[in-house]
Amino acid sequence: MKSILPFLKRYWAVLRRPSVHYSLGALVLGGFIAGIVFWGGFNTALEATNTEAFCISCHEMEDNVYVEIKDTIHYSNRSGVRATCPDCHVPHEWTDKIARKMQASKEVWGKIFGTISTREKFLDKRRELAEHEWARLKANDSLECRNCHDFDYMDFTRQSPRAAKFHSTALASGEATCIDCHKGIAHKLPDMHGVPGW
Repeated sequence: MKSILPFLKRYWAVLRRPSVHYSLGALVLGGFIAGIVFWGGFNTALEATNTEAFCISCHEMEDNVYVEIKDTIHYSNRSGVRATCPDCHVPHEWTDKIARKMQASKEVWGKIFGTISTREKFLDKRRELAEHEWARLKANDSLECRNCHDFDYMDFTRQSPRAAKFHSTALASGEATCIDCHKGIAHKLPDMHGVPGW
């Protein structure tokens, strides 16, 4: 303990020693407070951009894909549980969410340059946009689907024989993931000409 005390005294003296205008301690404290403010602001902005209201604030989304989801079971169903845009398109875990937000930042360029600013442009790019999303979900093993749908809690006896067969064999063995069979579950499918199995 005695050997630590001189070290702490020297450290405290360094922290109190003034730099040109402020002590090192004041700079450290100021940096700590600024870090908290930055982190709070960053998380607030992150959560604000992770809402359905934000997603459909662009007319491209509101007039196209948002209209489509209103007719699906993910929007209105007997249990009253509703999936919003971020539930299906943004992972819940923080690191995965940040990675997805960085990927999605290129969509800002699409907004600026009017890539899908009209219904016709959207329909022309629909297949390409869908394939990007399908590939992303395939690569992450349909992570967003699995935030709500868990194999361990599926009641195969209440599913159709075909669904029960696929869920209990193909998916359980790891040979497939949700998006392989459920491509048109929330949005209308693009022209599927040339896609294997369709």
